[in-house]
Amino acid sequence: MKIDTIDVDGAIGNVKRLLREEPDLSPALKSALEILLLISVLLGRVALNSKNSSKPPSSDPNRNKTSRTKSDKPSGGQNGHIGTTLTKIPDPDEIELIMVDRQSLPEGNYREVGFETRQVFDIDISRLVIEYRAQILEDTQGKRFIAPFPDGITKAVQYGDRLKAHAVYLSQYQLLPYKRVQEYFAQALQIPVSEGSLYNFNCQAFEQLARFERHVKDRLACAQIAHADETGINIDGKGHWLHCTSNKEWTHYFAHEKRGTHAMDEAGILPRFNGILCHDHWRPYFSYDVTHALCNAHHLRELVYAWEQDNQVWARDMRELLKEINSAVDAAGGALGHDGAERYRKRYKTLLKEAEIECPPPEKPPGKVKRGRVKRSKSRNLLERLINHEEDVLRFMENPLVPFTNNQGENDIRMTKVQQKISGCFRSQEGAQIFCRIRGYLSTCRKQGISSSHAMTLVFEGKLPDFVQRAGWVSLDSKARSLGDKPL
Repeated sequence: MKIDTIDVDGAIGNVKRLLREEPDLSPALKSALEILLLISVLLGRVALNSKNSSKPPSSDPNRNKTSRTKSDKPSGGQNGHIGTTLTKIPDPDEIELIMVDRQSLPEGNYREVGFETRQVFDIDISRLVIEYRAQILEDTQGKRFIAPFPDGITKAVQYGDRLKAHAVYLSQYQLLPYKRVQEYFAQALQIPVSEGSLYNFNCQAFEQLARFERHVKDRLACAQIAHADETGINIDGKGHWLHCTSNKEWTHYFAHEKRGTHAMDEAGILPRFNGILCHDHWRPYFSYDVTHALCNAHHLRELVYAWEQDNQVWARDMRELLKEINSAVDAAGGALGHDGAERYRKRYKTLLKEAEIECPPPEKPPGKVKRGRVKRSKSRNLLERLINHEEDVLRFMENPLVPFTNNQGENDIRMTKVQQKISGCFRSQEGAQIFCRIRGYLSTCRKQGISSSHAMTLVFEGKLPDFVQRAGWVSLDSKARSLGDKPL
């Protein structure tokens, strides 16, 4: 790294050497040199941004939004684009007849020949109160017989399943705080709903989905490929971690105070998993005896840092090579043939050999050496990862199941950060668990083509979508129907 004509890396190297070789330095000079080392650390952190690290774009200081060049294409949908537009339906809910004012017409005889129709699509958000009246019969001796109420109707006044489903949908999918959900029901529907009731609705959905969650964990454990990621969350003011295991069909979330294997073991998926695990090189993932695939989006960002900040030419070339391989894989339909993959693998190895010369390992300092591994630069750590995990980095070349990045896992976990930005934290561990189970169910339903509102309605009706049956669900309910939605 250079600032104007000053070689920062060289200067820092001289500082470290002086501190190591000159034990009799004056306290003032030693403090000044230590400040220089501190400045070097701060410079490294300041240089990190969303393009060369895993930091989000929102953290970039003074970020400039690049303006796109004006396209020659007209605005709106292009030819071949499948859009959505309103079309008339054959069975409108209401029909209003508009008759001609015959007094405004010239004198003459007129006959009706039809109607010109126009349809207006609107919504009617209103309260629906159903009163059940159970007939009471009394015999000649005064004994009364009351008609039984439908299942679930147990109180004089209670909330319906559709209202509960809608409340949980707003809370867990749209991420509205309880206060705003309360205001919505009170102002738009004239229905008072307490915060305690909203919490109870979420608890009911949580309990109903316990068996579904076990099913998702079983499906992910026996899947051919799974994506894993984790992110920090706040529970009652304390730092915790939310772990996500997912693929294109299933999603599972798990909140825990730990980040490593202890939490992953408790989640109960990875200890049973035998497929390909795609992740971002978080070391605890390697404790599992599975086939690994590393996220190359992380590698591309780190290579940008190595090139721009550390002037590593090999990093620039490796970034271009990985992008070229990815384009070739896409053009080949998802996987390269053996010969094509071997050509790219040879170029990959040749480039890493050149990188070893440009970015050699650090030399052990003379004299008394501390135990453990000698500290490496970011560029050297990245280089060693690309060397030691060559198969995991390039696994996407020949296996069509393996993607170039871990975007599936990162996309599945992204809405957790949105929830934290809106609410700030989870009030309790129980609240985090409720969010994880319900959100995992809704994410899975979305992947299977089931709308979130319909998915929540099924939960409160005691059912699950029929895709669960197609995936091999075995219901423990002896009265379960063999077709359609399965009882919980």
